[in-house]
Amino acid sequence: MSKEHLLVIEDEEDILALIHYNLAKDGFKVTCATSGEEGLRLAKKEPPDLVVLDLMLPGLDGLEVCQAMKKSAELAAVPIVMTTAKGEEADVVRGLEMGADDYVTKPFSPKILMARIKAVLRRRGTAEAEGDQTEALRIHDLVIHPGRNEVIAAGQAVELTFTEFRVLHFLASRPGWVFTRYQIVNAVRGDDYSVTDRAVDVQIVGLRKKLGPCGKYIETVRGVGYRFKE
Repeated sequence: MSKEHLLVIEDEEDILALIHYNLAKDGFKVTCATSGEEGLRLAKKEPPDLVVLDLMLPGLDGLEVCQAMKKSAELAAVPIVMTTAKGEEADVVRGLEMGADDYVTKPFSPKILMARIKAVLRRRGTAEAEGDQTEALRIHDLVIHPGRNEVIAAGQAVELTFTEFRVLHFLASRPGWVFTRYQIVNAVRGDDYSVTDRAVDVQIVGLRKKLGPCGKYIETVRGVGYRFKE
């Protein structure tokens, strides 16, 4: 059985070569691009199973590429692992808010990057497999369908990013339970994921906004975290 197809968008040739070498060595099919424009063109031509995306790109930068992918019907579900330079926390938060799945800070160990990539692919595959067997969750005036990655709020379809959907499903599956930001991250991304409290808060803010009046069901528990209203 062949391995997944990965697209790497990175303008630094030495880093691109390092990533390509390690992915190919592990059996992945790898396509490379050195600019955001080229990366999007290649992604649309042959949608990959995952994109490794540098945030600092010439021309169309990584955040713009991420945004364009998430607005595309063909590429919206493709997971993204961002590579970032130190001191780019604000951009990391924005990337996660747009729907990126994980990030690695430069300089990084190839082993760490490989582990993150495999974890994202594994989580996505597990979520899809479980979703196909899970019935819709109905609570208050929300219908959350894991198999379709679909949310209906007060009769209206709501478009969420992959991460936003998982956060909502996690909280709504356990109404009344209070979870810390750390517990939420562990549940939706895995305990090997490093993220700031701010990034979790961004996901919650985005969820509340998209859910409209139904956003009130996600309650803040000061000094602790969040819960879904019983």
